[in-house]
Amino acid sequence: MHTDVIIIGGGIAGLRLADLLHQRGHPFQLLEARDRIGGRVLSEAVGQGGYDLGPSWFWPGQPRIAEQIDRFDLTRFDQFSTGALAYEDERGQVQYGRGFASMEGSWRLQGGIGALTTALANVLPPDALRLSTPVTGLSREGQGVTVTLESGETLRARRAVIATPPRVAVHRIAFSLPLPAPTLAAMRAIPTWMAGQAKAVAVYDDPFWREAGLSGDASSRRGPMAEIHDASPADGGPYALFGFIGVPPDARQDEPALRAALVEQFGRLFGQQALQPRALLLKDWAVDPYTATDEDRRPLNSHPQYELPPVMGGLWDDTLHFGGTEVAPEFGGYLEGAFAAAEAVANRLAPATY
Repeated sequence: MHTDVIIIGGGIAGLRLADLLHQRGHPFQLLEARDRIGGRVLSEAVGQGGYDLGPSWFWPGQPRIAEQIDRFDLTRFDQFSTGALAYEDERGQVQYGRGFASMEGSWRLQGGIGALTTALANVLPPDALRLSTPVTGLSREGQGVTVTLESGETLRARRAVIATPPRVAVHRIAFSLPLPAPTLAAMRAIPTWMAGQAKAVAVYDDPFWREAGLSGDASSRRGPMAEIHDASPADGGPYALFGFIGVPPDARQDEPALRAALVEQFGRLFGQQALQPRALLLKDWAVDPYTATDEDRRPLNSHPQYELPPVMGGLWDDTLHFGGTEVAPEFGGYLEGAFAAAEAVANRLAPATY
């Protein structure tokens, strides 16, 4: 055996699972297809600020992420929500008024959520984490599992954990001992959280919307963004607004036109100063091959009921496991769910001793 456990996917779940195995003395290899860690967590730096193009928020009552933030001495802060809200109708007419900011009471992380994934990666043995390492095949051989990489290299382990969205695994990994049809059907049926989303962040030197008495919260029936929030750091700048893009994936593939429409919409909602962002960050998760499949191109309208289906457990004599947020025992789809999923599979593979 090359190692005890091979973890496929270096997002929050994969990183935390690796962290737990390392703490419990179990050798592992963590394989990430991208050239960076984090998976759907992506924080881009502009000046001294970190801006989330993936998940941004977490909430009270989520103990696992709170524990890790305290462990790494990171700083959480309240989502900015002071001021008037903006509403844009189908004709592009904007109204301003008082109301409840939709994400008031949510928490964000100084430096972006990427500060947390970086902290988790930094406590792992450097030789146990491999980037730019797509997995293309899994086979059950002897008493363990063989993992085939895109490069043709093979790795052996006693057990393997798929910590990527199950749909992505079905599309990108060939299983040489075919998985049962009900298992494959269950994997395909699990919606990948936020895979159909696209997100834009406009960065500015000054918080002019705050100075005008606006919270940065806006909703629009014209678009291309359907929902907008303040994305500024806790203290100082650069300041930012971010929006979830509401037009479907097939209608947002002309990136220059989309960028122009985004800036124009920021201007309609927040005034002339919004037309000159210092930077305009854009991430379309629906075209990210390690996040989305064709089945994910329609954004979810409600939060799915995530869990590990029974037909996805105990595979290959309990040598093949799933550990991403979509199979979490609680908080599925959220950052907290990724931590919960990692803990659940870690306790199956390497029970903690106290």
